[in-house]
Amino acid sequence: MALSASPEPGQPCAGASDAASPGPSNPDRFEAALAELEGIVQKMESGSLSLEQSLAAYRRGAELVAAARKALADVEQQVRILEADVLKPFDAAQADES
Repeated sequence: MALSASPEPGQPCAGASDAASPGPSNPDRFEAALAELEGIVQKMESGSLSLEQSLAAYRRGAELVAAARKALADVEQQVRILEADVLKPFDAAQADES
């Protein structure tokens, strides 16, 4: 089976633009990117790919890694924003009074 730089039909494309899209689907896309990346690594480690297939798999893997890193950075930024707005120092005296 030849690997190409684009995903097979039915496979999500986890490019950098996908990772930047807002909404609850980012974790799904992140997970899909990791699953596809794991599959690529297994195929490359098996040694059954030709040189051209290995190069295409490497390129696709690099795209997936970049997309996953961007998705993680986006989530980290969202967590920082949420922590700044929601988390306040815990005061044990106030907790005992309520």
